[in-house]
Formats: sequence, structure tokens, C-alpha cells
Amino acid sequence: MSSKSLLKVNAKFVVTIVVGLYFFWRLLFPYQWSLLSGVDLLVHEAGHPLFGIFGEFMSILGGTLMQLIMPALFVGYFFFRDQKFSASIVLFWVGHNLLNISVYAADAVVMQLPLVGNGDRIHDWNYMLSELQLLHQTGKIALLIRISSITVTITAFILSLIFSQSDEEIVPTNLE
Repeated sequence: MSSKSLLKVNAKFVVTIVVGLYFFWRLLFPYQWSLLSGVDLLVHEAGHPLFGIFGEFMSILGGTLMQLIMPALFVGYFFFRDQKFSASIVLFWVGHNLLNISVYAADAVVMQLPLVGNGDRIHDWNYMLSELQLLHQTGKIALLIRISSITVTITAFILSLIFSQSDEEIVPTNLE
């Protein structure tokens, strides 16, 4: 292994540790706002009109769906371009969105989180769980989403550690 390769592996390992620490910190303090939460909020809000063509329920669900679809598309993009390390790093974003979704879902009954918009605002998770007659299961549903977030984040960390040892370049030099 050349010293150039060793440096590349070390850089990816350091990236993995730094990114992992950040997202594990987010798991410990899910109610703290972050810059990435702002990006996620924009993605969430974009989902409402995109899915609005499928009716009111899908319009409301569309915010949450978009929060999962957008980062999953990036994971898939990197994975199918054989950039496994990049895919595993972006997988942290999926876990982060699941964390934010769990916070929003947990708020479905008490509705204390500030909502975006003017006038009459709908709390997505209150609406969806009410429509599905599952509002009484809010705590269990939010916990399941939180467990999914933790699972995805741990998986992203393990995969990032594994792929940090590969010779894959972080930024490919052979762009086609």
C-alpha cells in the first residue's frame, strides 16, 4: 500500500469518525436544531405540493415521504456508481431524517412544535394519525421511528468504517 493510499484511507476514517460523532450527538439531543435540520425542513415542505396531486392525505404524508426519498436517492446514486463510502456517509442523512420525523410524530398529540406557514396550519402527524385512527398509538409509533433512526445511524457508521478501508476515492478522478 502506497503512502498516498494510506493517507486516503486515513482521511476517510477521520471523516467517518467526525461524521459519526456528529450524528450520534444528534441522536442524544434530538430536539436541538441544526443546519441540516433546516435543509430537511425545506425538503419536507417541498414534499407537500409534490404529493398533493394524489389527494389531501398524500399531500400531508408527502412531507415525510420526501424527507426519506431525497437522501435515499443520494444513497442509491452513490451506491450504483460504486462509491460505497460516499453512500454510507449519506446514509447518515437518512438516519437524521428519521430522527426528525420521530420528533415530529411524537408531537402529534401535544402539538407544541412550531409549524411553518401562515394562517391555518396542519400538524402533519396529528392529521395522519387521526385519519388512520392511530393517534392513541403516537408514543409507540414515534418510538418505532426513533429506533429506526438509531438503527440506520449505527448501520451508516459501521458501513462507513468498513468502506473507509477501501481504495475507493472520495471524489472520483475519472468523471464520465
